[in-house]
Amino acid sequence: MGPRSILLGRLVVAAAIVPLSLLFVFGAVPSGASPTAATGSWRGTYEVRQILSGVSLRHSFRPAGTSAVKTEPLTDPDDITRLGDDLFVGFQNGVGPQGQASSDGNLDSTVLELTLAGHPVAQWDVVGKTDGVTADPYTGRVIATVNEDLNSALYVINPEAPSATGATRYSYSENPLPHNGGTDAISIMHGTIYISASAPGTVGMPAPEASYPAVYSVTLNSSTKVATVAPVFFDEAVATVANAESPHFGDPTRLALTDPDSNEVVPEYGSRFGNEFMLTSQGDLEQIFLNPYSASPTTRLSVLSLSQSVDDTTWPSDPSGSLYSTDSTNDAVDVVRGPFRAGQPLAVATPCGANSAPATCPAPGFPANFLASLNPWTGQVSPVSISGAPYVPQGGLVFVPGRGHGYPDGGDH
Repeated sequence: MGPRSILLGRLVVAAAIVPLSLLFVFGAVPSGASPTAATGSWRGTYEVRQILSGVSLRHSFRPAGTSAVKTEPLTDPDDITRLGDDLFVGFQNGVGPQGQASSDGNLDSTVLELTLAGHPVAQWDVVGKTDGVTADPYTGRVIATVNEDLNSALYVINPEAPSATGATRYSYSENPLPHNGGTDAISIMHGTIYISASAPGTVGMPAPEASYPAVYSVTLNSSTKVATVAPVFFDEAVATVANAESPHFGDPTRLALTDPDSNEVVPEYGSRFGNEFMLTSQGDLEQIFLNPYSASPTTRLSVLSLSQSVDDTTWPSDPSGSLYSTDSTNDAVDVVRGPFRAGQPLAVATPCGANSAPATCPAPGFPANFLASLNPWTGQVSPVSISGAPYVPQGGLVFVPGRGHGYPDGGDH
């Protein structure tokens, strides 16, 4: 889900020097200006082109309880990341959120490597429903989580290894995890792995609970194949109200998170909250920002209430880049072209992901997913105009800068 940690030629690259002009973009407030005056809508039509269809690809599996081998197309693309000049996409193939077999008995998701033009390179099957997929710039590996609700685990994929041996499974150090749920999105920040503690209270006490972590930092032991988790902050932590138009702007408030989902590291050029870690609590219509440089617990977390439920968020860095996106409705990976504005966040709006959404959805007042702009000062989520291929974004977004621009370090999604 969102801008991911990036490698160039699978080597770590330094963050690009940010031009002074990028400090005066959407959401960046010059001295003396009000936040709302500095932000506005960005008009124009975004063009969508499909670069890959899962129907054209296959994976083989043994249905649960049998020894026969079956082959089926790849389906349900979700998270997406970039490593060097290639993309990696997790296809969930109908597997359930606790690792339940699909309708045809399949238990495996598929992580697919493809070029920026959409040509398949390699693929790896992982047991479970893959949710978070991100590139680790410090190791040149891809990390994928499986099973967002319960029975979760983690895979480390070596893109240079053969498909049969390239994916290594890690078990979490605690089972069940302390929040009694699964794991989802992944971000890498200052060499530390952060993972969303999704679906809290799947077993045990329902969320929110003060003892439930919202995010884990994770340490991998390559010898034991154990991923050790430690809480970063909790579902009922205290945060500062970040909505500039709220009468409670700047006041402390207690969180009550029920749906930690996607996460990202806001790029340095990402206007407000630059260089901070962001967690989206999808069902709660909130984004929580962690300032790693704050020594005070009262200013460590900020919470932005949104007008709409969202999944992945990305921060375009230049007008000439490309946004890559997944679409499970059309079983596709798409590329979206301009009009991008540096620092203006875009997000996948997910009305049916709100806690208030009806059981049968889409429904009146709760349309299908759509691409939207996001105002980082007010939390307003606004649809953007789309043309081209049929497009219902699933959740995964990754922005690739145009040639000649830097390859800034990102997170997650």
